[in-house]
Amino acid sequence: MVKTVSIDKIKFGGKENFVLISGPCVIESRTMVLSMAKRLKEITSRVGIPFVFKASYDKANRTSYKSFRGPGLEKGLDILQEVKQRVGVPVTSDIHTVEEVAPAAKVLDILQIPAFLCRQTDLLTEAGKSKKVVNVKKGQFLAPWDMAPAIRKIEKTGNKRILVTERGTSFGYNTLVTDFRSVPIMQDLGYPVVMDVSHSVQQPGGLGEATGGKSEYIPLLARCAVAAGCNAIFMETHPDPKKALSDGPNMLPLGKMEKVLKELKAIKKAMR
Repeated sequence: MVKTVSIDKIKFGGKENFVLISGPCVIESRTMVLSMAKRLKEITSRVGIPFVFKASYDKANRTSYKSFRGPGLEKGLDILQEVKQRVGVPVTSDIHTVEEVAPAAKVLDILQIPAFLCRQTDLLTEAGKSKKVVNVKKGQFLAPWDMAPAIRKIEKTGNKRILVTERGTSFGYNTLVTDFRSVPIMQDLGYPVVMDVSHSVQQPGGLGEATGGKSEYIPLLARCAVAAGCNAIFMETHPDPKKALSDGPNMLPLGKMEKVLKELKAIKKAMR
């Protein structure tokens, strides 16, 4: 039985709908983030899908040291706080160290644990102690059932507001493959499952000093994920992915978002 995890009126794990977690990969500027949050709220309101805004204040695992990382913790959280207040939507971002948890928890509604850090005991424990919703992204190097110990580390703090995210599994060099059995397997661990259809199309290090990707497959993976019964879709987006400062090859053009969401909602309706 999948627990329901709630943030205000948004419910992860409910039978009626899936939740969309979306936004640009990284905070490129205050103006851009506020504009995108407003656009996404308008789109999701029209389609009737619950929405959480996502943008990273720091991308700590960029391929090259020369790559843009974001505005940093303090400035980034200020911008995300403004999104919450002015746009009126919950927000999430990656956290990377124990020291980030306390300030991040004052602003973020969901603390996101990056895939490469999903086994970091101290980080999971500190995030659990915050009592915020903790979204743990499954490492590309793990099987879906390997997420059970990560969940137990958070549960040990008394926090059962947990989400787990599938984001593809390493398959040879510079390639990921998605096993949709992961959705019911991880749901059997007791918590809502998010399907990250952006990072599942990544080609890690595929461009030498940057990560490549096949964004044209994002809608396909999203349709499959909803059909498999996932509780949320994580789908990064950008007005012009070719000009994005991070992960452009893995983001859906914002202009295509409404059409894709309508398709996903139709699949969900057919399943009911």
